[in-house]
Amino acid sequence: MYEPIKFPTKSGAEAPGELVAPEGVERAPAVVLIQEWWGLNGQIRHVAARLAREGFLVAIPDLYHGRWTVDPAEAQKLMEGLDWPRALDEIGSAAAYLKTHPRSNGHVGVIGFCLGGALSFASATLVPELEAVVPFYGLAPSDKFDYAKVKAPILAHFASQDEWARADNARAVMEQMQSRGQSMELHVYEAGHAFAHESRKDVYVPEAAALAWSRSIAFLHRHLG
Repeated sequence: MYEPIKFPTKSGAEAPGELVAPEGVERAPAVVLIQEWWGLNGQIRHVAARLAREGFLVAIPDLYHGRWTVDPAEAQKLMEGLDWPRALDEIGSAAAYLKTHPRSNGHVGVIGFCLGGALSFASATLVPELEAVVPFYGLAPSDKFDYAKVKAPILAHFASQDEWARADNARAVMEQMQSRGQSMELHVYEAGHAFAHESRKDVYVPEAAALAWSRSIAFLHRHLG
């Protein structure tokens, strides 16, 4: 089900990742799925499989290039060591790869969690191929990324008890975007960080996760087909 892929980047290098295609669909809306700080692991593959069952063609760029971990301290080091310009180049290149893929309907969005949520926001400012953006509890700094450049609609999911990705910061970005006529919708759930991560029983909130997921799927289908 998970097909290893390599796709060309704007820098001229090849980037690694995985592709998951929906069954019984000739041409599907496409989504770039961005990993959490753990890397491309079983959890993010599980999310890709769920997206495929919902009818999406999914590409997961492997931003750590083969590295992943279950240790929070190591995950912190991997995240802090991430080359953001390279990662954003690879995300944008994954979107371009999906846009012309023979199984794609030509419409591409992005969804990401934690670190992937922040990178989703950042990608929205830089990647013209994106037509829908769904960040979960992650926010790119507005002093480094120009939110005035966002063209795609955004549906953001944040938690009320989250000091890493604060809902009030997301709300400030939304208000600025809406004042410019841009489209951003924000939902804040009674939960903590990573509330949609099923395998982390210490933080997983099933009701909030289910609601955020259903909203995300409806949003992606509405904008991508």
